[in-house]
Amino acid sequence: MAWVSRFRMRRAADALRCGEVVAYPTEAVYGLGCDPFDAHAVQSLLRLKRRPEAKGLILIAADLDAVDRLVDLAAVPLRRKILATWPGPVTWVIPARPEVPRWLRGSHDSLALRVTAHPVAAALCRAFGGAIVSTSANRSGQSPIRSPLRLRREFSCDKVHFVPGKLGNERQPTRIYDATSGRRLR
Repeated sequence: MAWVSRFRMRRAADALRCGEVVAYPTEAVYGLGCDPFDAHAVQSLLRLKRRPEAKGLILIAADLDAVDRLVDLAAVPLRRKILATWPGPVTWVIPARPEVPRWLRGSHDSLALRVTAHPVAAALCRAFGGAIVSTSANRSGQSPIRSPLRLRREFSCDKVHFVPGKLGNERQPTRIYDATSGRRLR
């Protein structure tokens, strides 16, 4: 996996703190992220993607401490199963804490979360100091972006901060499961 300098990672984390959208590699596709608690940043990201807020968003974290701020894993029946897949390329839809903003949950009472094992994505979360929004870097209805050239071509005119790095070894976007039933959603 490509190494990203501490300087570049600090710049990307600063961009997140300033409300910018950041593009970065994940396990299978390039992602777009922002500070999940900055409503303006989330709205900017949704406009870039042309994605309705009602759908909700995926968040990634580097560790369980960042997840605990968003959901109560201790209250989830499939907790052990979830923890067995993290860090890794599995996203879980988990009942959200009441204080989690609606703009992250969409029309749901749950939140899609993943503790990522991708070194660049995890380093970005650590540099930022918590979980970040992680949605595929593509306009709604288009295929996810797997090429750095296509990523820059698609978003170079937009205010997007780019973090270099290679994608992980997954061929498809991460699997998504319901944390209450265990049912696969994607």
